[in-house]
Formats: sequence, C-alpha cells, structure tokens
Amino acid sequence: MGLSGARPASAMLAGVWIGIDVGGERKGFDVAVLDADLHLADVGARLSTSDVVDLVRVWKPHVVAVDSPRRAAPSGTPHRECELELNRTICGIRWTPDMAAIRSSAYYSWIQHGFPLYEALQSEEVDEIIQVFPTASWTRWIGKRIGSRAKWTREGLARLPITGIPARQNQDLRDAIAAAVTAWQHSAGQTEALGDIIVPRSQHPSAI
Repeated sequence: MGLSGARPASAMLAGVWIGIDVGGERKGFDVAVLDADLHLADVGARLSTSDVVDLVRVWKPHVVAVDSPRRAAPSGTPHRECELELNRTICGIRWTPDMAAIRSSAYYSWIQHGFPLYEALQSEEVDEIIQVFPTASWTRWIGKRIGSRAKWTREGLARLPITGIPARQNQDLRDAIAAAVTAWQHSAGQTEALGDIIVPRSQHPSAI
C-alpha cells in the first residue's frame, strides 16, 4: 500500500494524527493517518524514514505516535522503568535494554531503525511526538487478549469508532491504526503517561 500524498481540505482545517508501526530497515514503517472525523485518510506500508518525513510535511499532524522505544535503557540495565510499570499495570511488553545490548543483537534492529526516525521527526512541524505501545492501547480498549493476537486486534479494530478501514489489513497496519487513535486521544486529553509511554485511559472505544 502506498500513501496518496493528497491532503484534503477538511484535514487542512481540523488537522490529522499519524500512527507509525516500526520495523527493521527491510520491512520499513507502516503508517496510518487519522483525521478529526476519526476517518482513516490514508495508510501506507514499507515506507522509509524519508517517506515518513515527506508524509509529515504534507499532512502536518498534531501528534505523531511511534510504536517503538524512543530511547535505550540506562547503561548496564536490562529495561526501562516505564516498561516495568506498564508490565505491572496493563500488559506484558518486550524489554528495551541498554544501547550496548541493542547494538550487539540483530533482534533489536527494529529499535535501532526507530531511533533515526525520532530524530528526523524532531525538526518537523509536529505539535508532539509520542511513544505508544499498541498492545497496551488494545488492552485498555477491549480487555486482555484472548486467543491469537490477529483475531484479538481484528475484533478490536471492528469496535473502534473509525471509518475508512481497508478491507485487507495485517497486524502491522492494525497497530499503526491503534497508534493513530492513541495520538488522537492524546490531543483529546484521554491518555496518561507511564514514563515515556503514552497509553489510553481505561475506557471502552465507544467513549472515544
């Protein structure tokens, strides 16, 4: 899927929110653009960092929500405090170790791919750039996972009060959409911060 690059007049007036699912360099970024009417204005897959920056320049979103750690754990530690808090209070999460550990393993290549994206976004016209964790968003919206992640998030997506959802989606796109909805909620004052990680407050999606 590719992004159209067109910015409708309604989005120019009310603004948009962008959610990004981060993968390694070969996989790239999946992106969802949500407008003020909670309509998916555009989606894209396998984008590069420069593609995402171009997209942000076109849409000028209020908030960009990134599903990737924005920083490594302190040197010598195996995780960040925000991850411990999220694990205790909402759901499990993969730990982000210190930079030495990240650089030593290909397993963390997706995290390394996310760091330059955060840096590139810092100089763009965005009100705020936040880190999100879609699994926590889905959990807050629809409860803890039962069954496969794919089935859980498909059912969760069907319950979100948004329109324009593509008939065909994969997990990465669903997580990008969850990130975009979390970004919208952040502007609406419907989120809380667990350290670096922004999560929705506990509420049913119909309350969005």
